[in-house]
Amino acid sequence: MSSTMSADGALRATHHAVTGLRGAVRVRERAIDKVVREASAGAIGVPRDEVAVDVSDWGRGVAVGITAKLPVPSLSDQDEIHSALPVLDRVRDLQSALAVELARLTGREITRVSFTVTGAVIAERRRVK
Repeated sequence: MSSTMSADGALRATHHAVTGLRGAVRVRERAIDKVVREASAGAIGVPRDEVAVDVSDWGRGVAVGITAKLPVPSLSDQDEIHSALPVLDRVRDLQSALAVELARLTGREITRVSFTVTGAVIAERRRVK
């Protein structure tokens, strides 16, 4: 399968998997943005309305920019603070994981994932019943 993003913002893919059947699949940029936002929010652990994304062509693939707050443990929970990864390590792990997952979901090569951390949110502790 090959695909390109056109000037009108549509992702166009041609697929010849079925012999004799020719055609094109058009996925609007808005749909790609929604997929990227949803997957990013899930990976980060925040609601999707708290994640901003920017998707654009970059080289032979897609560049993704993500802006969000990062969940952090409560400062009163010393055990969790000591076991948590440093912020930069967490963001690098998120970048790598999202590049793989977004490539799988969109069918496009993800050539760049930029992550801007705009703040921190304390993750809610849930009680086990």
